[in-house]
Amino acid sequence: MSESPDARSLLSASSQLNLMEVDAIDDKEFDIPQVDTPPTLESILNELEDEEEPFVLEDTCLLNTDNMDAHSCDTSSLASSDSGDPAHLKRKRRTVDLNATVHGSVLRHSLLKGISAQIVSAADKVDAGLPTAITVSGVIAVGTSHGLALVFDTNQALRLCLGTKATGAEFGAVSALSINHDCSRLLCGFAKGQITMWDLANGKLLRTINDAHPPGTAILHVKFTDDPTLAVCNDSGGSVFELAFRRVMGMRSCDSRCLFSGSKGEVCCIEPLHAPPDFRDHPITHYSLLAMASLTKILVIGLKPSLKVWMTFPYSKSDPSSVPQLAWQFVPVQKTVNPILAFCKGDTVHFLLVKKEETGTIHVIKQRQLHLSCDIISLSWINSRTLVLVDSHEKLQVVDRPSQEVLETLDLEQVQLVYNSRHFKSLATGGNVSQALALVGEKACYQSVSSYAGQIVYLGTKSAHIMALRNWRERIDCLLKQEHFVEALSLAWSFHEGTAKAVVGLFGDPVKRKAVVSDKMVEIIFQFADHALKKCPEQGKIQVMEQHFHDVVPVLVDYCLLLQRPDMLFNQLYARLVENTVAKGVFLESLESYIVADRLGHLTTPIMRDLLAHYHGNGMMDSLERCIVHLDVTSLDIQQVVRVCWENQLYDAMIYVFNSGMNDYITPMEKLFAVIGPPLREGRSLTDEEVVMGNKLLVYISCCLAGRAYPLGDIPEDLVVQVKNQVFEFLIRLHSANWSEEEEVFPFIRTLLHFDTREFLNVLAMTFEDFKNDKQALEYQQRIVDILLQVMVDNPDFTPSQVGGLFTFLARQLAKPDNTLFVNRKLFDQVLEFLCCPDDDSRHTERQQVLLELLQVGGVVQFNEERLLALAEKAKFYQICEFLYEKKHLYDRIIDCYLRDPLRRGEIFSYIHNLLSMPGYSPEEKKAVKDKVRGHMQELVTFDPTKSADLVVFHFSEEVQQIISEFQDDQLLFKFLSCLLEPREGHHPGTLLLQEHDLHELLLDLMSRFAPQQLLSFLQTSQHYRLEEAIQITQKYHHNEATAYLLEQKGDIQGAFDVLLETLKEKLSVLTTEADRGDEEERDGESTLTTVKDSLDGIIALCHQSSQNLYQQQREVLWFPLLETMMASQKLVKGLNAKHTFEVLKELTMKVLNCMSSFISLPAIIQRILQDPVYGKGKLAEIQGLILGMLDTFNYEQTLLETTTSLLNHDLHWSLAHLRAAVTRGLHPRQDYCNICLQQYKRRQDSAEEIIVFSCGHLYHFQCLQQKDCGWGFASELQQRWNCYKCSSSKGGRSAPSTEQKRGRTTSLAQTCVSSVHHDAGAEADRKKVFAEATLDLQQEQSWDQLRCLYRGPSRLSVLSELSHSHSSEKTGLLISAQAGSENFQLKLSPPPLLEE
Repeated sequence: MSESPDARSLLSASSQLNLMEVDAIDDKEFDIPQVDTPPTLESILNELEDEEEPFVLEDTCLLNTDNMDAHSCDTSSLASSDSGDPAHLKRKRRTVDLNATVHGSVLRHSLLKGISAQIVSAADKVDAGLPTAITVSGVIAVGTSHGLALVFDTNQALRLCLGTKATGAEFGAVSALSINHDCSRLLCGFAKGQITMWDLANGKLLRTINDAHPPGTAILHVKFTDDPTLAVCNDSGGSVFELAFRRVMGMRSCDSRCLFSGSKGEVCCIEPLHAPPDFRDHPITHYSLLAMASLTKILVIGLKPSLKVWMTFPYSKSDPSSVPQLAWQFVPVQKTVNPILAFCKGDTVHFLLVKKEETGTIHVIKQRQLHLSCDIISLSWINSRTLVLVDSHEKLQVVDRPSQEVLETLDLEQVQLVYNSRHFKSLATGGNVSQALALVGEKACYQSVSSYAGQIVYLGTKSAHIMALRNWRERIDCLLKQEHFVEALSLAWSFHEGTAKAVVGLFGDPVKRKAVVSDKMVEIIFQFADHALKKCPEQGKIQVMEQHFHDVVPVLVDYCLLLQRPDMLFNQLYARLVENTVAKGVFLESLESYIVADRLGHLTTPIMRDLLAHYHGNGMMDSLERCIVHLDVTSLDIQQVVRVCWENQLYDAMIYVFNSGMNDYITPMEKLFAVIGPPLREGRSLTDEEVVMGNKLLVYISCCLAGRAYPLGDIPEDLVVQVKNQVFEFLIRLHSANWSEEEEVFPFIRTLLHFDTREFLNVLAMTFEDFKNDKQALEYQQRIVDILLQVMVDNPDFTPSQVGGLFTFLARQLAKPDNTLFVNRKLFDQVLEFLCCPDDDSRHTERQQVLLELLQVGGVVQFNEERLLALAEKAKFYQICEFLYEKKHLYDRIIDCYLRDPLRRGEIFSYIHNLLSMPGYSPEEKKAVKDKVRGHMQELVTFDPTKSADLVVFHFSEEVQQIISEFQDDQLLFKFLSCLLEPREGHHPGTLLLQEHDLHELLLDLMSRFAPQQLLSFLQTSQHYRLEEAIQITQKYHHNEATAYLLEQKGDIQGAFDVLLETLKEKLSVLTTEADRGDEEERDGESTLTTVKDSLDGIIALCHQSSQNLYQQQREVLWFPLLETMMASQKLVKGLNAKHTFEVLKELTMKVLNCMSSFISLPAIIQRILQDPVYGKGKLAEIQGLILGMLDTFNYEQTLLETTTSLLNHDLHWSLAHLRAAVTRGLHPRQDYCNICLQQYKRRQDSAEEIIVFSCGHLYHFQCLQQKDCGWGFASELQQRWNCYKCSSSKGGRSAPSTEQKRGRTTSLAQTCVSSVHHDAGAEADRKKVFAEATLDLQQEQSWDQLRCLYRGPSRLSVLSELSHSHSSEKTGLLISAQAGSENFQLKLSPPPLLEE
């Protein structure tokens, strides 16, 4: 091999380099983008299922990193990090979450030290330049910025240095590399557009291709296809060319064919489909497929047998600077293996499955896409299920395609990835590329990443790195090395179950796989246990040690049970943990959850013994009981367990041991009866503990009788009947085993009845449900019923409720169709007598309820109904009476029951309403009920007048007068009528009747007597009274305000005024007499003043409302007497010592004056004041206040008028100024042709044509607009109003004028008619614009919308006009402030708005 001098010096220098001494490279030279924030290293742990890999691409010339001089960069993951936070001491017991996903370190990241050293050495020692491109096949080739290609073998030894610096100077940097599949040829593309082919066997230059593509463009990609005579290249013009290599008679040539022209859209990435060795015969390989990515779409074309486009696929919307990526991979899908093309631009990876159909066509199927939240700059397959991506922050992500889960994230910042920006911008040829391609080139690093046979190589500015998937053992060992045992076990379990992702090196056969992995897991479990014992804190709090083992032991137990290795758990593992007392305790406690969940049913004897001792010693009795009832009895020492259970009241466990261990179901009952029997016999109240035992006993008996085991499971089938009979025999025993003379007969049944009668009877009822044809059981049933009757009837120890409960139970049993029980009828009579005893007032409600329940379940058949009714009435059991009357249809008698029963009297109204409204009752029954209600109407009204009134309205509307005439008490009648005449929603029979005048006038009369304060509001809301009669009633009772209101309604204003004035005078005379008496009754004086003020307000309001419609003379007749009254009272008070009263009256007089001045001229008022003897003879000082007050009013009104005039003038000026500006503004046409005929606006040079320009910028010939009929309005031609044809018809048809009015810009604000007069062909410069005369009114009207848009907010003119509408047309102002509700009125004057021009 002939070596160039450059190469020799390179080889000699390669060994002298220390990686740490490399100088920093110039980022600007290679356009490497800055990273804003240095990313952190992280692993994202998720979990999803995985399948076995159907094939693995292996190759003999694969880079074997095991024997490389490489240091392994172990990557950490989130699962493997642990914070030293002391908060972990508070954590609860750790349990294994089988759904949690741990992936560990998936990728092995290694630095190729040898290659990296030689790249840096070459740059330093022989000026080879910085690395620019890399490719991997059986060898690794690295291109440099000075035109050299360095070829390394699998041991990282430099085999060839191809090219010289001279060619580098001529061709530029190596911008693309490709090796063919048998590693015999290398293609180099250069920054200045040349391509060279080298023989890798001997380093000879075989071809230099200068004319394969247009000159002046850089080679971005050059790629061999699977056919060694065919390659493709892509240049910075965005074009793609096919290179066909020929060798004829020893002469090598290259034919070039353009596959895609950059003029149709620039291609910036190409990827031919390479079949791995196993799939060289795959039918799809005959088409020689090539994927190309332009800036807008993906194309898949076939180069053979003839050029054909098989698919195009546009990108979804993405960032224009995103780099398109393409990657092929053969993937098994449904038992066949087909290529999948992964492509992306931005953050979404799309997958296309490419299949060859039997017809010979190629079918492309879109697969589920993968969405990531990052901008992808590199995309590679590492195997058929796993992708490796790099994002724009130089974060590498390993993604599992089936589950779309990110398995690991690495930071590639230390790699210092090489970017290909210079070549995309084609700087070597003068930068003659499109902006779009240059923008994409900012992040392009196509030539820095090369994948081959399950390994990916990344090229940095000073180093080369290789990534490969770790095998499963290595992934586990990585976690073990970091002492992350829990994560290691979790990962191993996912390998065991086949749910792990990116698995390398495991068997496809599940049985073999599980065997291998479980051996590894056993090894980890022992390692973990030893580590935990070794790391246990020697001193310190016991809680710290316990927490330490709580984090370990449950995990060990869990995995032992998952692996189904309890032997290992109880023998080897327990033997190790026993050495540490804390560990032993934690181990025994952690077994509880597995025993309760039935994952662990059998314990060895020593462990059972230790468990019993530990739980007993630590007082964990509940836990012990839970464990015992789930354990296999054979592993228990029965005697010891029973003793412990009895001593510690573990009754569930004790019952379980007796039942399961000895098939003894009766002994536990005896033991429990022995505890709860004595206190019940002695009449003591039970403790909480004894109540719990009694409840357990009832449930236990219920379970035994129903064939279920206690506390869980079922009794063996062969024992069910035997157990049931044993329990019955036990219950009906005459005496207990150790009975004494005092013991009453049937102690067990008696005890249960005393404990909880109802529940015991429920247990029996449930048991009796199952008895059908079992003769033995039916005998027991009759025997038990007889005993119950014998024990409970005539026994004062039992309450009526308990006895009633028994008979209710019996009545239910007797009511069954297949009943075989016999019960003596006399007993039922006896019970009836007992329950209906009228002398016994105790438990009245309870006894009634019991009897009712007994009747409802069918006990009524056992009684004589007449006797029952007589007893019920006597005992005041009204619900029983109702029950019996209901059966006899005596509904009117039921009403008596409701009226007499104080508890249910309130329900009588809904009962009557439902009965009278609902169908199903005969007319006779309804009539009887109505008569009964009529008879008790006064009683019902007294109880609830509102509901009674509703009842009358709905059901007695025709008898209202009759009902009213029967009322004795006027007060009651008033309440009834008030409710009856309240307005109601909807229409019902009583609506019209209730509008009768007599009723309303009767109510008015009653209201005048009983509730005069409601009179005025009633008169205002009701319309059903006659005015004359109402006036008479109010006058009769001297209710002056009401009379005045009615007179005003009648139209007699003067009459109303006189009545109110009279009232005011009366109140003023009271006030003066009080003032005369002095200050002794100050509080009374205050209240009188308040009444005077209220009365005065009423008169002022009347005068105010009336004055609107009266002449001046009539107004004076109203206002002056009022003024005189006030001034006269002021005169009376003045001489007395009541200063406060005088001031108030003075204030009230001013109020009257203020209100008057709105309706009566000021001179008339002053004249009247001066004529008044009070003021006329007085001094000026006395009337000074009045005069000054009037002057203030005058000043205010003058200011108001001036301000209003000023505002109106300003508004008008502003509107006209804007209108003038809009009309006179010049218009700028967008085009120089008519938008209708599309011809120049000067069509003929000799004629004068009118042109219309709109404010939107569109221009038209006058005739064209006329033809299109775009004018509207019926005025003369000069006044015709036009709208823009294009704007108004842009939505698919001409809009109506109303629509056009709404759009400010479409309408011509200043439609300008331009007449252009041309004297000759060249006289365009002499055109004159003749503006048509514009009438202001039309323009103003037409531009109203425009003005409204410009002027934001309501016009001040509109504000003032609204104000003027809301008040009278008479002069208004401050004087109106005396009106009710307008005291806070303020006039807000604001400056004119600032305009935005």
